[in-house]
Amino acid sequence: MKETSRKRLRITAALGFAILLLAVLLGGCSGKEQPEQPVEDVIAPPAEPAPEEDDGIVVPAEPAFTAPLTGLKQDTAADKRAVAVMINNMSKARPQSGLPHADMVWEVLAEGGITRLVAIFQSDSFTDTIGPIRSIRPYLIELGETYGGLLAHAGGSPDAYAILQKQKKPYLDEITNAGGYFWRDKSRKAPHNLYSSLEKLRQGADKKKYDSDTPVPAYPFSDEGATAGGSPAAQVGISFLLKNYKVSYAYNPATRLYERSINGKPHTDLTTEKQLTTTNIVVLGAKHTVYDDIGRLKVDLESGGPAMLIQLGQAVECTWERSGDGVIRIMKDGKELPFVPGKTYYHIVPMTPSFAEHITVS
Repeated sequence: MKETSRKRLRITAALGFAILLLAVLLGGCSGKEQPEQPVEDVIAPPAEPAPEEDDGIVVPAEPAFTAPLTGLKQDTAADKRAVAVMINNMSKARPQSGLPHADMVWEVLAEGGITRLVAIFQSDSFTDTIGPIRSIRPYLIELGETYGGLLAHAGGSPDAYAILQKQKKPYLDEITNAGGYFWRDKSRKAPHNLYSSLEKLRQGADKKKYDSDTPVPAYPFSDEGATAGGSPAAQVGISFLLKNYKVSYAYNPATRLYERSINGKPHTDLTTEKQLTTTNIVVLGAKHTVYDDIGRLKVDLESGGPAMLIQLGQAVECTWERSGDGVIRIMKDGKELPFVPGKTYYHIVPMTPSFAEHITVS
C-alpha cells in the first residue's frame, strides 16, 4: 500500500507541473501585449559648480576683488578713498600704532634729520588706533595727493597751511579744523601721544563733505616681481642723515617678507607687539634743500632720479619718475617695474654725498 501511495503522489506532481507549463506557453503566445504605463518626463535641476579639487583637496574659489595698492585678493571691493596719515617717527613715539594696516608707507626726512612716516590706508578696514600723529609739510601733501588721499595731521609748516587752505585740500587737522576726531593718550607725553582711528577720520571726512570715493592709482603686480638681473639682498641697510639712525630689513624666505628694524632693534607695532614687515622696499634718491633757519626742507618729487627696488631677496637698480597722473613710478629700460603683491615701504634719501652711499645690500 505504501508503494502505491508514493506512485500516486509522483503522478499528481507531474500532472500539476505539466498544467502550469502549458498555461505559461499559452499566455506567451496569445499575442496580446499589456498597455505601457505613461512615464512623466523628469527634468533634473542644474547642478551647482563644485569647487575645484586637486588630489582630493577642495580648493576654495578665488576672491573676486583685488586691492589697487597691494595687488592682494580680497572678498570685498577696496573702493574707499585713501587716507594719508602723518606718523611721528621720533624714538619717543615708537612703537607706533596702526602701521600693519597701511597699504603703503613712505619714510622721508623732516627737520633735524628726523624722519616722518606717511601711512596710506585704503584697502583694510580695522578698528586699531593710528598714531602718534604729527605735522605736515608741502612734500608730504604731495605724497598724500598721489593717492587722492584725505590728509590727516596735527599742525604744519606755514607753507603747508598755505597750500591746504588756499588750494582747498581735503584735510583733517587736529589743531585748526578737526580736533574732535583725534584724542590724546595719557600714558604718553605730548607731542608723542596724539591718535585717531580710521573710523574717526572717515567720520570727519563725511562731516566736512569730502568726496569718499576718489579714484586710487593702479600699479602693476607680479608674483615673480622684477628680480631678473638683480643682486642678492637678504640684508638691507638704509641711512638718511643722522649717523645714529639707520633702518634695516632682513629677508625671511619662508614668508617672502622683509622684517623692519631701527638701529638694530625690531620696529614693532604697539597694538600687536609684532615686528613690522613689508613685501617690497623702494629707495629713491631726491634733491633735498634747507630753506629756512628752522631747517625746513624742500624735497624735489618732480625731477626723477635713481632708485632701487628690493623684493624676494633681490635688489634691482632702477630709476623713478613722476608720471602724468602724478604718481611716482619705478622704471627700468623704459618700463614700469611690477611689485610683488603685498605692502610696499618707500624711503626717500638725499643725493648727497651720493645716492649709493645711503644703501647697503648683502
